[in-house]
Amino acid sequence: MTPDSDDCWWLATLGRTVVWARLRVRDAGTAEVFDSDGNTLPYDSEDSARAALMDAEFVEHAGMDEDDAQARGFALAELDPPEAADDDRLQPLMVRKLATRH
Repeated sequence: MTPDSDDCWWLATLGRTVVWARLRVRDAGTAEVFDSDGNTLPYDSEDSARAALMDAEFVEHAGMDEDDAQARGFALAELDPPEAADDDRLQPLMVRKLATRH
């Protein structure tokens, strides 16, 4: 995270696949979403970025509890946002197939 931004993580699920998106809010009040394709999508505000993510059926990771995770077929502990030194290294980690439960 850069000093002039706040990041929060969003996720969407399809079966046992988790797709991540990073919402970054800038000091100026603008926002950007880094998506699983490696695109950085600009928005005029945090609200418009959040609305776009919700329209795409993403949910905010920080707002999830164990019941929310279970409703999507996961344990909350399985849903850790990806980490990397930079966006080029982060992009391949933005889609994660989790092991099948037995």
